[in-house]
Amino acid sequence: MPIKHSKFDRFLLVLNAIGLAFAVLIVVVPLIYVVVASFMDPSVLLSRGLSFNVKDWTLDGYEKILTNPAMVRGFGNAVLYSTSFALITVTVSVFAGYALSDHRLVGRRIFMTLFLITMFFGGGLVPTYLLVKELGMIDTVWAVIIPGAVNVWNIILSRTFFKGVPNELREAANVDGASEAMIFFRIVLPLSKPIVFVLALYAFVGQWNAYFDAMIYLDNPNLHPLQLVLRSILIQNQVDPSMIADQLAMAEMKRLSEMIKYAAIVISSLPLVVMYPFFQKYFEKGVMVGSLK
Repeated sequence: MPIKHSKFDRFLLVLNAIGLAFAVLIVVVPLIYVVVASFMDPSVLLSRGLSFNVKDWTLDGYEKILTNPAMVRGFGNAVLYSTSFALITVTVSVFAGYALSDHRLVGRRIFMTLFLITMFFGGGLVPTYLLVKELGMIDTVWAVIIPGAVNVWNIILSRTFFKGVPNELREAANVDGASEAMIFFRIVLPLSKPIVFVLALYAFVGQWNAYFDAMIYLDNPNLHPLQLVLRSILIQNQVDPSMIADQLAMAEMKRLSEMIKYAAIVISSLPLVVMYPFFQKYFEKGVMVGSLK
């Protein structure tokens, strides 16, 4: 039976549709611009703007980036850092969240208080750098992976999710003689795919887009992640025009900068765009259950 809406309801629905369409345009239009601009000849883009004529397109920007050894190495480093960071973060968050969700844990309120304090108070950049240095992690992959691997917000999400797992399942397993480890790995963890995938997605995306820690802790360019390599490439191509006497050289530098910039943005975003559909079915359930219960 169709739902009858009042005039005010129909007005709100139309207003909601307009607002959603406007929000979609805000996201889609810049995305289309960047993708199309990455294929365009920079001289055409700078002189006439965006063009959907394939005759004005070129793959020179992608060719320059993909044939750049630093880009390829940075891409591999970014995959390594993001995957390792996500694995460690999810492991720590799930184990800590499961323990804190159990009312039998002695002192769990004290542990949660200590965790929450770290969300509001931190040592700052200099003490953190000195600690990383004293641990011998400067100029190693661990300097990028370890310092931020423990995320209190992820632990809270995990704890909230595990509180929603029926206690009857654990009690039945206990009656059958299952150990605590068996209960976790055989019963609770298979039911926790939504929150695990959500935490993994958060951690992977956050680490993939990060560059500040690598800029602070890594001096060896062979260890730089993709975002830091992209930053270096773009800065190198942003030259003050007053420093270039030859106008042709300045024009070529501007053309090269535009050519690399948009192609680099597309390449750096592509893994996240490809990965998201595989996580989408878990994303909504994991976020809603982990945050609202």
